[in-house]
Amino acid sequence: QVQLVESGGGLVQPGGSLRLSCAASGSRFSIYAMGWYRQAPGKQRELVATITSSTTTNYADSVKGRFTISRDNAKNTVDLQMNSLKPEDTGVYYCNAVLRSYGDTNYYPFWGQGTQVTVSS
Repeated sequence: QVQLVESGGGLVQPGGSLRLSCAASGSRFSIYAMGWYRQAPGKQRELVATITSSTTTNYADSVKGRFTISRDNAKNTVDLQMNSLKPEDTGVYYCNAVLRSYGDTNYYPFWGQGTQVTVSS
């Protein structure tokens, strides 16, 4: 079984920065892509940023130029550096990994438990 464990959330003032980290552990697996999604109260979960094993990145328009996603393939970790945070960035941030277990041919999505990010003065 694969587990994704997030860390780094918290309360920050507008204009501040936070760094989220996520580590995948468990059975032997191969990760294709990792990323971050967020869900604000009363809203659907939305993509924030993703990164593939070849380091191709994709960002939501709302975070481009402010957030940076990075990945360590050897450690199976993904980080999200969030700068110039705005109140509208508030929400629960979920780590996601698209991976396959060794011996399996199909890739499946896995999710972390989520970490709260609150941007408020």
